[in-house]
Amino acid sequence: MDRAALLALPSLCALWAAVLSLFPCGTQGNWMWLGIASFGVPEKLGCAGLPLNSRQKELCKRKPYLLPSIREGARLGIQECRSQFRHERWNCMVATTTATATASSLATSPLFGYELSSGTKETAFIYAVMAAGLVHSVTRSCSAGNMTECSCDTTLQNGGSPSEGWHWGGCSDDVQYGMWFSRKFLDFPISNTTGKESKVLLAMNLHNNEAGRQAVAKLMSVDCRCHGVSGSCAVKTCWKTMSSFEKIGHFLKDKYENSIQISDKTKRKMRRREKDQRQTPIHKDDLLYVHKSPNYCVENKKLGIPGTQGRECNRTSGGADGCNLLCCGRGYNTHVVRHVERCECKFIWCCYVRCRRCESMTDVHTCK
Repeated sequence: MDRAALLALPSLCALWAAVLSLFPCGTQGNWMWLGIASFGVPEKLGCAGLPLNSRQKELCKRKPYLLPSIREGARLGIQECRSQFRHERWNCMVATTTATATASSLATSPLFGYELSSGTKETAFIYAVMAAGLVHSVTRSCSAGNMTECSCDTTLQNGGSPSEGWHWGGCSDDVQYGMWFSRKFLDFPISNTTGKESKVLLAMNLHNNEAGRQAVAKLMSVDCRCHGVSGSCAVKTCWKTMSSFEKIGHFLKDKYENSIQISDKTKRKMRRREKDQRQTPIHKDDLLYVHKSPNYCVENKKLGIPGTQGRECNRTSGGADGCNLLCCGRGYNTHVVRHVERCECKFIWCCYVRCRRCESMTDVHTCK
């Protein structure tokens, strides 16, 4: 850590403490701030000073060694959300923490803003990808041997199919432990909530949490290594491993595109909003939403929606990143950007490198 970071650490710790005193204890989603905290501030504050509700703080105190995995899970989820939606009208914009930010500005501006509590498709994706990120990071930590109470999946040892020439071995990812911890850490009992709409939204969030966890489990794959003379692969050792988080993100984005709107009336179980579709079952890995998404084309300061004005677009694309869709039919501006860089570098004996200075001109298109 450099000297500037060390000097900034006390003020950042004070900032975090002030921010966290303003967060309601039971508010969902505050833990997500850990994914963008800088300089290791959460670890310095300890469990009591983190943006967690009382249940999460208690779990953190009992298992403090999981704190790096919790933080990594939040980082994974945020990063994948921004990656999947980087070309969309809603681009999963998140707030940022800086040494100059005020406590009140952070406390009144949730990490994902309006989308975290809006009950829309975007809310569904956020909860699913963050829960999946936590499963992924905790499970990885178990497989790496970073914790004493979990390791590899021992249920697969000494099994396989000798007749087919393979057996379980190696270190299979224990995704069940990761899913258990994710449920314990994130799922808030519905019975603790008052108000019909609050109960529906909480039930929706709990379902989408589980959908994210199911995505990690569903995309588990089997890797094998061959053993035999001269690479004959007479015997194979196989183990189960999680998919890359990018692949899980693509899976959840597809679920987002096909998400299901549910009724906003409280029943014993969630139902599709459209009456003629209620016979079609809702699956564990479906993403659910209550309210339709707002208009992300234009700025809405009340909801914290920046609109797409000034966003860079692709003039030749017919997809979501194309100027026609991203700019919502308003048209776009074109300006030329001049790039200067070193090129055609050669090593000259002895002892320096000689390069040419190359210039290029690029058209950049931004939404009106």
